[in-house]
Amino acid sequence: MTRLRERKNNREAVLRSLYGAVERNRPEVSGSVLRAELGLPDEDLSAACAYLADEGLISVDWTSHRTPAAVSLTHEGIRLMEELEEEQGEQGRAEKTEPDG
Repeated sequence: MTRLRERKNNREAVLRSLYGAVERNRPEVSGSVLRAELGLPDEDLSAACAYLADEGLISVDWTSHRTPAAVSLTHEGIRLMEELEEEQGEQGRAEKTEPDG
């Protein structure tokens, strides 16, 4: 069974990959492309997608084998990723302006 830290990392990787696709004007990613990009086994990718879909962050079209056929960020997923991007940008700016001491 996958440990909690691994499950969280898998979910974050899915969100980051989908957000990157949105930035490249690819609003939907096939499950096979996502699986290959992230290097996740079907079981782990399916679990991550099911969790994120239940949270309302992604939309998933499932195959008959319960693996993702197509995945996309929802409006809420995009908003979350934009907030994280802004927070990281602010942290980076704050680190650059702090005096060494």
